[in-house]
Amino acid sequence: MQATSARYEQSKAQSAEFTRLVLGHLGRHDNSFNPVNFAVWYEFVAGNNTRLNQALAKMQAATPQVSDDMLAALYQDCIAEPAAQSVQDISLQLQTLMTDVQGSAERAGARAGAYGEQLGDLALAFSQQATSGIKPLVSRMIENTSVMSESTRMLVSEVAACRREIGRLSNELSRALDDAQLDPLTQILNRKGFDDSLSAMMKIPLVKGRIHALMLFDIDRFKQVNDQYGHVMGDQVIKAVAEALQSCLAQTEPHGLARYGGEEFALVLPSCLMEDATELAEKVRQRVKAIRLRDRRTKDVTISITISGGIATYKPSEQAGTFIERADRALYQSKWAGRDRVTVG
Repeated sequence: MQATSARYEQSKAQSAEFTRLVLGHLGRHDNSFNPVNFAVWYEFVAGNNTRLNQALAKMQAATPQVSDDMLAALYQDCIAEPAAQSVQDISLQLQTLMTDVQGSAERAGARAGAYGEQLGDLALAFSQQATSGIKPLVSRMIENTSVMSESTRMLVSEVAACRREIGRLSNELSRALDDAQLDPLTQILNRKGFDDSLSAMMKIPLVKGRIHALMLFDIDRFKQVNDQYGHVMGDQVIKAVAEALQSCLAQTEPHGLARYGGEEFALVLPSCLMEDATELAEKVRQRVKAIRLRDRRTKDVTISITISGGIATYKPSEQAGTFIERADRALYQSKWAGRDRVTVG
């Protein structure tokens, strides 16, 4: 991701014009006037973020109004640095923690050195039978043994506290990194999580007889859902489809399930059999078709859903963009053939 100064090089007059256009988009789509929504629309009108512009243009083609939730997902996928501030804060806390413990260890080491010298002096006095010097040495040894014992106890306590704090900060860091790859609406992977999952799969050597599969699914006639029932119901449909996809996947099965953008989902399936991939895609299609959403007030069934799917298998040395494009073509073959079906590309 580019630095902020590199992303926005417009003149003051251009920035003012962009701001005017952004306010128009916010009003047209009835968005809240918050920094996240403003940033998404500003990036859109500035034209610096190709991925965001493509995703937002696709959303606008599918629905008359782009909701705040949609903009939040776009912000996470296409603009936000992945948990950069959280990672930086946690790293600084860890650094401070290590510095404190190091200082305690050095102080304990210095006391241990002085204590060792006193033991040496006492041993020498005994060996020389210097009775006049033994008594004050023993007195100091008794006093410093107590000091050394307390110093050691404090160091052990600080190390134990440090271990607990490192564990807590490690968990926070893990959560921050995980959150950066999750779609806020569905809690499955977002576009960045998908990109990382696809990249990881493409690095796995292919085994004879097995494939790396990429599946793309798109909710059929989703624009009509938003137009007829509103964005709240639209969000419920998206969440219901995500849950249906998750229910079709075995917990032990390696995969990358993601909300690819808007009403589109992606599934990365490494080292599988072709027949398993097609069976899974068909299972997903049937599971989604069985979904029935009810009006929360009347409890009447208000909507049923279908999806179309496309499958592509990875070709060695193929670029990710080409791989995705082939799966996308297979998906739209399903659309053109009448929807509610899966096509292998």
